[in-house]
Amino acid sequence: MGRVEGKVALVTGATGGIGRATMERFVREGARVFAFARQEAPLRDAVAQYGASVAYATGDVTEEADVARAVASCLEAFGRIDVVFANAGVEGVVKPLTDVTAEELDEVYRVNVRGTFFTLKHSAPPMVKQGKGSIIVNSSILGITGMAGLSVYAMSKHAVTGLMRTAALELAPQGVRVNSIHPAPIDNRMMRSIERMAAPDAPDAVRDKFTSFIPMGRYGTNEEIADLVLFLGSDESSFCSGATFAADGAFGAF
Repeated sequence: MGRVEGKVALVTGATGGIGRATMERFVREGARVFAFARQEAPLRDAVAQYGASVAYATGDVTEEADVARAVASCLEAFGRIDVVFANAGVEGVVKPLTDVTAEELDEVYRVNVRGTFFTLKHSAPPMVKQGKGSIIVNSSILGITGMAGLSVYAMSKHAVTGLMRTAALELAPQGVRVNSIHPAPIDNRMMRSIERMAAPDAPDAVRDKFTSFIPMGRYGTNEEIADLVLFLGSDESSFCSGATFAADGAFGAF
């Protein structure tokens, strides 16, 4: 029997590295997954690979109507929602805060903050009705620390950490748990983008610098983050709520 056998998980940002790895991990452990993302082709591929274990909707987490429609579609497809992984996010720009434009600030906040807020707002009610559920917010190690050049990203991730804590307090009496995960650099597209923005002519040097900040001496993997999400979505974490879970190779221990 799988660790989330019979559960239904809603995953936003399901076509990215962490989202896709989480979707696959949950399916392997017995869950059905409703995937939500902007691009349809990778979602169709997931259905082709996993069949009836996966359903999907396309849309934009920054649009409240799209998020509400995704939640309704999940309920229509599977009848319930047991786990929500609010994963959709963008890295934004890498530059000093004094150089950040209002448009750049708004772009990151629309996805990372508005999108996460709408996901929790619309997915919580069916779980409250069930009397049980688990919401996992993908923040960042920069949601509990900071780093020069990434002010907008860090600020947005601190915001969703605060949202997680507030939601955990509001929803605990109804049996719904809310936690956040805080990855350090993960070996995926987002980090490649950050490395190139930081030093277009020397992205490998940026990677080496980031790696030097991590006592374990390497980036994490999408699969390692998916394993943490699986734990928080399973009944193994039944008394965990309102907590920040770092997956950072001791980055945040300084």
